[in-house]
Amino acid sequence: MPDPDPPPAAPAPVFDAHCHLDAMAQRAGVEPTREFVADVMAQARKVNVTRVITVGDTLASSRWCVQAATEHPDVYAAVAVHPTEVAGLTDDDYAELEQLARHPRVVAVGETGLDYYWDRTTPADQQLHFRRHIDLAKRIDKALMIHDRDAHEDVLQILAEEGAPRRVVFHAFSGDVAMARACVDAGYVLSFAGVVTFTNAPGVRQAAAAVNTDHILVETDAPFLTPHPFRGRPNSPYLLAQTLLTLASVQRLDVGELCVSLARTGNTIFGFDLT
Repeated sequence: MPDPDPPPAAPAPVFDAHCHLDAMAQRAGVEPTREFVADVMAQARKVNVTRVITVGDTLASSRWCVQAATEHPDVYAAVAVHPTEVAGLTDDDYAELEQLARHPRVVAVGETGLDYYWDRTTPADQQLHFRRHIDLAKRIDKALMIHDRDAHEDVLQILAEEGAPRRVVFHAFSGDVAMARACVDAGYVLSFAGVVTFTNAPGVRQAAAAVNTDHILVETDAPFLTPHPFRGRPNSPYLLAQTLLTLASVQRLDVGELCVSLARTGNTIFGFDLT
């Protein structure tokens, strides 16, 4: 079967709220060089995806993300240690993480949160480090980018106990309508990835339909969560345009209207302008 045609270009500039450029290179079996990132962004710009946030999941990855953001004007960074990687983190590690997070090209602390699917770290350890990441985001006043897998109730409870930062984004939102409404009531933003296009994920589409557009972002999580009909290949920021089509349909909006709303929310949450 031939490959699907590339998705149509967005009618207005949009940004990928969450991707992993270094993991994309690793998946492709190449080094994450400046040239690699430039090629990814050139492909993305063909469909009007003009900015990306590349997200760290370890200290080493976070260092790389900051470097990439300094080298490319259309790349921003988020830095954190993923909940499945937090075992053994020290105070010195957190001091370095804070230094990275304060960089002007870093727009969020993330991805952090809870992941009860994998068992590489204990729930208690994850919760301890999630609280430390929340504290960091609050102290430096940057957005908190949350990874939440099979841990909805605990994530919401810890945010309530700690007092959430002013700006909170649930990356690759996977909850149901009730979870979505609870997040919106708390002032959080939900970022939808390629899962919203999957035929076996009606609950995620229902959640997206239940949320006011001002509380929505769109992402790829590249190289993961590739949208239909491109599943089976590594994801990339240019495929954001495909997820955008489904999200606009779910929201019963013209794609251009959704682009304008996404740009406005991105400016509010991350502080950058697509114009």
